[in-house]
Amino acid sequence: MDITAINEMFANIRENTDWDLNGNLVWGYFFVNTTPEPLHGLARVLEGEGYTVVEVFEPELEEGEAEYHVLHVERVETHSEASLDKRNHELQALAEANGVEDYDGMDVGPVEFAHDPGNA
Repeated sequence: MDITAINEMFANIRENTDWDLNGNLVWGYFFVNTTPEPLHGLARVLEGEGYTVVEVFEPELEEGEAEYHVLHVERVETHSEASLDKRNHELQALAEANGVEDYDGMDVGPVEFAHDPGNA
């Protein structure tokens, strides 16, 4: 996601939610790989950096779609458009350094929707 898309995402959140973009939100980050093993390695690295590992899963596929696996991690933090752009670049580099094929982007929600590891 480039900075233009990030700016549009922030504008959309401001217009369509009552979330405080100047405060903590739950940011979810997603990584994709053909096999799960590199994702598990990256998950350990990200846990060491304060991320919560939500899951490594194999999504339901459309007919003819090749199998792949997804790592979903979360962290409660505050971002501006610029800091999120920087984080995306950092996570892309981390994925590459750990043999993961793709950093697939992020989602965001209010803190009350944070994944509770106790309810896994």
